[in-house]
Amino acid sequence: MSKVIVVTSGKGGVGKTTSSAAFAAGLAAKGHKTAVIDFDVGLRNLDLIMGVERRVVYDFVNVINGEATLKQALIKDKRVDNLYILPASQTRDKDALNKEGVESVINELKEDGFDYIVCDSPAGIERGAFMALYFADEAIIVTNPEVSSVRDSDRILGILQSRSKKAEEGGTIKEHLLITRYSPNRVEGGDMLSMDDIVEILSIPLIGVIPESGAVLQASNSGNPVILDTESTAGQAYSDVVDRFLGEEVALRFIDAEVEKKGFFKKLFG
Repeated sequence: MSKVIVVTSGKGGVGKTTSSAAFAAGLAAKGHKTAVIDFDVGLRNLDLIMGVERRVVYDFVNVINGEATLKQALIKDKRVDNLYILPASQTRDKDALNKEGVESVINELKEDGFDYIVCDSPAGIERGAFMALYFADEAIIVTNPEVSSVRDSDRILGILQSRSKKAEEGGTIKEHLLITRYSPNRVEGGDMLSMDDIVEILSIPLIGVIPESGAVLQASNSGNPVILDTESTAGQAYSDVVDRFLGEEVALRFIDAEVEKKGFFKKLFG
């Protein structure tokens, strides 16, 4: 049975698209037929992070408007079997999305045998974000360890619990918390909220903590989902997130501050 997962947050710049790309690639690498849809109409970044920007001919809005078929618009990833990307339009605005059109595309993906449909939501609470979360079965709430990001995530949780299709039908969306750009040393220094603080504030289950890592920017610039960089701490942490989502018990990594390694003279003279 297909599952629709929205990757969302209230604040921009927290790593939603990076997380959507890594999460979708991880699911596909595990053998699950996976589509990832860019809902950020007008901006469109998912195709860049996935490295398929030159292969975009038709987009999500073209499919909704009947200007192209879903098969024409879907881009098959060349690195990971079972992974497909549906890009957003750069030339339309978010009003081009409507419930009927989005539902039609999601239903067609389900009929085509996709196990997971990952919806990469734009930031905020406007139309694109609402469309991304409306049909979700599960939600990954992405937040940075800072007060404004956590507060905005709390607002998104309220919308998920009140305005989604599941909420309208009396059900609930299963929620997961993903903390990104986490620096244990900065937490210890009092510059960031701790993992425990964030979990306490948002009160939803933690699915993963992604450490602050230069590999994320490097992967984005090269058009490779960071989960494919198995040597990086961020890539390993995203891989753990996928395993946890699929039901495995995996311990959290990269959450403890490193002890400062003192040089010889510091040890000698204190």
